[in-house]
Amino acid sequence: MLKGFINSTLRGLAILCVSPILLSHWLSSLVTNADSSLESHSQLLSLLPGRSGNYLRVAFYRFALDQCDPTATICFGTLFSKTGARIDKHVYIGPRCMLGLVTLEEDVLLGPAVQIPSGPMTHGIERLDTPIRLQPGKKQRITVGTDTWIGAQSIVLANIGSQTVIGAGSIVTRAIPTRVIAAGIPAKTIQQRCQMDSETADD
Repeated sequence: MLKGFINSTLRGLAILCVSPILLSHWLSSLVTNADSSLESHSQLLSLLPGRSGNYLRVAFYRFALDQCDPTATICFGTLFSKTGARIDKHVYIGPRCMLGLVTLEEDVLLGPAVQIPSGPMTHGIERLDTPIRLQPGKKQRITVGTDTWIGAQSIVLANIGSQTVIGAGSIVTRAIPTRVIAAGIPAKTIQQRCQMDSETADD
């Protein structure tokens, strides 16, 4: 009871503290666009250290993203580039992650420096008579399923199923199924995750 009250109070105070930044974001969105404004304000908020920084970031993203649950943890150095991102309950985002159009379902854990851009085709590369920077890309929402853990410095370009583990430093280029351990470049399934039998556990 007391812990819940304290957390609720701190979250409320955090919203008050970031209200000027939220106002700046909303006004900037009118002048440029919401995603560009989000990138700028995300860079500012990423520099706030410690637990207080986490409270302030979550308070901002609760209103700036499509969804950000108040129970999420968003660590130092994390950057968002798309307002369409969705962060579910008890998600942990480690330091220096870079996230685009992503859905992180409940209890997802991201290690440090994980990158999840908006799919593998954020830049167009079809034409040779036009610079890549001027070619329209194709944004794709990447979904990471419930209770999945992605190891440090992984790059995720495709969906990942629930209760899956991705080894550190992996590059996910194709969809990874549910309840497996995958690793490598490109990431491949190396083991199934199976529920330990209760009799085996007693032994």
